[in-house]
Amino acid sequence: MATKPRIIAIEEHYLDPEVKAHFSDADATKQPYVAERLDNLSNLRIKEMDECGIDFQVLSHGAPSLQKLDAETGVRLARGANDRLNEAVRRHPNRFAGFAALPTADPKAAADELERTVTKFSFKGAMVHGLTNGLFLDDKRFWPIFERAAALDVPLYMHPANPSPVVADAYYKDYAKDFPILLRAGWGFTVETATQGIRLVLSGVFDKYPGLKIILGHLGEGLPFLLWRIDSALSREGNKPLDFRKLFCDHFWITTSGFFSNPALLCCVQEMGVDRIIFSVDYPFVPNQPAVDWIPHIPLCEEDKIKILSGNVERLLKL
Repeated sequence: MATKPRIIAIEEHYLDPEVKAHFSDADATKQPYVAERLDNLSNLRIKEMDECGIDFQVLSHGAPSLQKLDAETGVRLARGANDRLNEAVRRHPNRFAGFAALPTADPKAAADELERTVTKFSFKGAMVHGLTNGLFLDDKRFWPIFERAAALDVPLYMHPANPSPVVADAYYKDYAKDFPILLRAGWGFTVETATQGIRLVLSGVFDKYPGLKIILGHLGEGLPFLLWRIDSALSREGNKPLDFRKLFCDHFWITTSGFFSNPALLCCVQEMGVDRIIFSVDYPFVPNQPAVDWIPHIPLCEEDKIKILSGNVERLLKL
């Protein structure tokens, strides 16, 4: 009888109580089902993992996170939040690992906190949420974080956050009242996070730190579907020479978080290769069950399914 493949999910969120206190009006705190699960790093979470057959989660702080705070506050909160996450992982080491929360408003402190959590706690990298007080992370003042991640050989997971107020007003205000999710998972998250990914490729950070690894959720925030066109457009006369498509495929991994579509998955496999795709749920914003129900219907061979469900992430995160 065939052995059930291990299922590992890596965009699975929680909220630290001290960090959450700074965002009492956040959308996640207003949804009882989601809020209860964001606060739980024990019995309820593990019960729902077991019910669906998910063996392991890599835990990460949800949005909003430290990227929305000033440097002094972020540095102060990061250490406590990561210490508490480590305690949760230590209680259930066979079920959880951690991504660090970083106080990116102070890049040197963020790099040091990444190193502390990786070397002391065996965290698997870090997750950052959206812009840091209005700045994209390709800004060179943040490059010490990328330098440290490359040196430690751990990835940074670039997760969405709400668009800046200027963007929200210009792009979405006409429909925000009737369709508030449009600003977030419906479209706004994709636009802002895909832009973050594009800017990283254009910035030269991968030339400077060739070992740097980046993870994008939601099947790459749409970028795998656009790689050919972006690459073709950038090759036109007047643009600086750049192999955008190769740089993206060499340095990015993508996850299935909240995106369980066979046509979309197959496009990503064709563009990036199956070795760059990692299973995720986006729990608790997305329940575990729809993600797991999708697995038997993925139109790939068993070997490739196992790579997506666990093999690729075991290699990337050294699980």
